[in-house]
Amino acid sequence: MTLTDQSAQRPEPTPDPGPGLLACRGLRKSFAGRPVLDGLDLDVAEHEVVALIGASGSGKSTLLRCLNLLEEIDDGTIHLDGEHITDPRIDPDLVRRRIGIVFQSYNLFPHLRVLENITLAPLRVHRRDRAEAEAQARELLDRVGLAEHAQAYPDRLSGGQQQRVAIVRALVNSPRLMLLDEVTSALDPELVGEVLSLIRDLKADGMTMVLATHEMGFAREVADRICFLDGGRVIEQGPPERVLGEPTEPRTRQFLRRIIEAGRL
Repeated sequence: MTLTDQSAQRPEPTPDPGPGLLACRGLRKSFAGRPVLDGLDLDVAEHEVVALIGASGSGKSTLLRCLNLLEEIDDGTIHLDGEHITDPRIDPDLVRRRIGIVFQSYNLFPHLRVLENITLAPLRVHRRDRAEAEAQARELLDRVGLAEHAQAYPDRLSGGQQQRVAIVRALVNSPRLMLLDEVTSALDPELVGEVLSLIRDLKADGMTMVLATHEMGFAREVADRICFLDGGRVIEQGPPERVLGEPTEPRTRQFLRRIIEAGRL
């Protein structure tokens, strides 16, 4: 079994306005009258890794939350596997079974052991057999080097270990799409590598991912495409070497110049 067993049955597709696994058209989202997403378009092909970069407030995290239906969009459409998942008639809980999301703050339940954190959703939401759910969880923990910590509480783990547990918890439902929101930004520098190594493994397994990151070196290495967000829109996108090395948009060049000056590229 790989980290990304994607054998789960897919729903019957409906007409899709764009190619690939994910298609976003004209997404708009405002908070207190301030636009955060302003007509954003994005397509993601199956098995593609897309890195979202941009200054704080450019809309990266809001976009990920909208993709997982944690935030309701004001306008636009999102299609997953050809299904219009922002249709008001769609059950968001059924959609979230196909989308895993991991935040920078881990969000593990402190009163539950590692194994219990991972199997909570499969047992309570998906009504899976306990023995089957625990066997899969243990196999994934073994794959990420945490098998011996299955009965530990989260506060007994390092930050990097907790983040790997959070990623395994998202993977246990065999999602079609993984969303990663600055998953290394809360870690000490020496712990970043172990999380990035896991994400590389996910890429090797063929997992489709959209990740927001300030780690430009990592984005260059793991992403198939980089999208630079500014003002709630994708204003430049392309292969990492081109976007990071020879950006065409003045706003992208300005952003990267500041990244270079800060020693982060």
